[in-house]
Amino acid sequence: MLPTRALEGDRVIPSLPQGLSLSGHLSVGPRPQLLLDSSPDAVRIARHWVEAFVSAEAPGAPEEHVHDVVLAVSELVTNAVRYGTEPGDSLRIVLDVGPGSTRVEVHDPCRRPPRRRPASDVRSRGRGLLVLDALAYSWGVAERPMGKAVWAEVRWVAAS
Repeated sequence: MLPTRALEGDRVIPSLPQGLSLSGHLSVGPRPQLLLDSSPDAVRIARHWVEAFVSAEAPGAPEEHVHDVVLAVSELVTNAVRYGTEPGDSLRIVLDVGPGSTRVEVHDPCRRPPRRRPASDVRSRGRGLLVLDALAYSWGVAERPMGKAVWAEVRWVAAS
């Protein structure tokens, strides 16, 4: 199942992971956004979309940067699906690729902020925020009129 739409301002643009050719088209104006149904498939679709978009918009970024952004969005979308949405809800991913950094936001309709779980050798879940701590230069939560946005900024240094 592929996403039904990605938004750039008021325009609806294709959001196919394969063959995504957005380079040069979204660098000015509203930030690119992807709307997804809240489902386990949302994580996979978000990873593909973010990987294609960041690779196209930051061609000088190291492969490790793209991997880190994809992992960060995977954690954020997983948290939104598990804890920030109910069946039938949607979530929104917003990207901002700039020189030396990528900011990703995941918007969901739940106002409750994410919380760290205590360390446990028993649980197999609950480590997403620890992963964000390791990957992101900074991350946080912004209240929105209809929920919240959890964001992360992942930085990189261009090879010289």
